Amino acid sequence: MQNNLLANINIFISYLNNLLPFSVIEIGIAFIIFILFMLLRKFFTGYVFNLIYKISSKRGTELDKNILLAFENPLRIFFVALGIYAAIIYLPLSVEHQMWFGKIFRSIIIVLAASGFYNLFDANSVILNRIQKLFDIELDRTLIPFLSKFVKLLVAIFTFTIVAQEWNYDINGLIAGLGLGGLAIALAAKDALANIFGGIVIIIDKPFKIGDWISTTNLEGTVEDVTFRSTKVRTFADSVVTVPNSTLANEAITNWSRMDKRRITLNLGVTYTTPKHKLEKCISRINDMLINHPDIHKETIFVHLDKFSESSLDIFLYFFTITTNWAEYLSVREDIHLKIMEILEEEGVNIAFPSKSIYIENPSY
Repeated sequence: MQNNLLANINIFISYLNNLLPFSVIEIGIAFIIFILFMLLRKFFTGYVFNLIYKISSKRGTELDKNILLAFENPLRIFFVALGIYAAIIYLPLSVEHQMWFGKIFRSIIIVLAASGFYNLFDANSVILNRIQKLFDIELDRTLIPFLSKFVKLLVAIFTFTIVAQEWNYDINGLIAGLGLGGLAIALAAKDALANIFGGIVIIIDKPFKIGDWISTTNLEGTVEDVTFRSTKVRTFADSVVTVPNSTLANEAITNWSRMDKRRITLNLGVTYTTPKHKLEKCISRINDMLINHPDIHKETIFVHLDKFSESSLDIFLYFFTITTNWAEYLSVREDIHLKIMEILEEEGVNIAFPSKSIYIENPSY
């Protein structure tokens, strides 16, 4: 690599030494060529570019405008580089010098194209926003900036690699060194990397999003934030629990917010003195009330005499509310309870409470 660098420096010095023998006319024509390209640059950026930008604005395509803005400055610099290259190539250079300047020009084009893509993948760019909508990754507010930085890093690495190959540099040794360095860093920060990969798994698998009510074996609450290191969950005691992503990714997660309906189960105990026909009437009326209730899901409704307990006849109720909202669910459940009480009062049936009857035997003497 050092020998190639010295050789390129020597070529540049020899070019400067050979510049003086050029005639004034040749230098003047080269300068005129450069000026023409500067005028072409001004015409393109002042008229053509603005016209294309206005057309894309009228069409309402944010992606087109985003691409134009990302490549605006690289295009301006490209015309300058093209003008300089065209002026230099006009001069009667040796084949070696022409190849050397050709490498410089191609390297500049590679860097300018890379800078356009670098600008295109800004954190607020339309492309990343479309990726966010496509994959529904609203889970993590830090995902888009992280993805932007990651893509920019890839662009920089690929640009360096292509330019180095253009100048015939052997980058295998550098890649091997980076691989060993990356291995050392990975071993030193394996816990941090485990959390990062856990965050990636959560983002890809999407078991929840911000605002969802989740529960695991160790906690239950609402997801407040998800980063690549940890997930913050606000519990119902209003405390915030920070869970490492590597831990959360390996646990069973119940997402209560994704319920289509919410279950209600009741065990209603009535007294043993309740006549059979009144018990049947209560069961029938409660079942009809649930079927006709506007907030109860009609597919699954069970109301049956379940068992004979120690101090009550137990009626088992199993049904679902249409709403999954916690506050609305509580209101519907309260309304159901009140209607059941009304039915029992109208039928003259009493709710049982834990009790025992003691019978004292009176032996005859």
